[in-house]
Amino acid sequence: MAATVRSASAAVFRPVRTRNAFEETVERLLQAIRLGVAGPGERLPAERELAGRLGVSRVTLREAIRAVADAGYLESRRGRYGGTFVAETLPGPPRHDPSDVDLEDALTLRRVLETGAAETAAARSLAPAERQHLMAALTEVDGVDPASAPEYRRRDSRLHLAIAEVTAAPSLTTAVAEVRTRVNELLDAIPLLATNIEHSNAQHRAIVAAILAGDPVAARTAMDEHLEGTAALLRAFL
Repeated sequence: MAATVRSASAAVFRPVRTRNAFEETVERLLQAIRLGVAGPGERLPAERELAGRLGVSRVTLREAIRAVADAGYLESRRGRYGGTFVAETLPGPPRHDPSDVDLEDALTLRRVLETGAAETAAARSLAPAERQHLMAALTEVDGVDPASAPEYRRRDSRLHLAIAEVTAAPSLTTAVAEVRTRVNELLDAIPLLATNIEHSNAQHRAIVAAILAGDPVAARTAMDEHLEGTAALLRAFL
């Protein structure tokens, strides 16, 4: 049994591979809890050890632990026998409880549509009004208070729709709007994490910069990284 637990722990707490280190670390922590690798009341490995196993900085690990703790899955204890422990009583299921098929279907469709939209937008010669439209949408989402979840979701959606709009393909814009509605329903069922918002906004800036620079490959890559960070959190919580 002990060997099995060690094997499962190694499988879950493996090095983070993506550039979305915070989001994927949150995913790994929640995966360990949901799979019972770390059960209610059990202590997580020491910070130094866990950061090493995940291949992330201790700052990133602390931010991820704080986010998962704020969501009610972990708690910190002080003293000689202190550390980070899985909560004795875990949160109930999310308000929106999609099947794995629903979740993966929405994420796959979103990835195909939005990476294609970013690439197509960057390949076009944008008119001044289109460039201004993109920058205005980016400025709006950059300036919103992350604590206001509904407003952030609204402005975030507007930026993604603006990217689709400057492809000059109305059918693509409609498809992006439809899949974004599905994704927003999923996002509303998970916590809004401040560190993720900061990371997301930086990725937004990279996406728009690549589009405005006329670099389709960079635009597609930046959008793909951005969407994978969101997908990691959705898979973790849902």
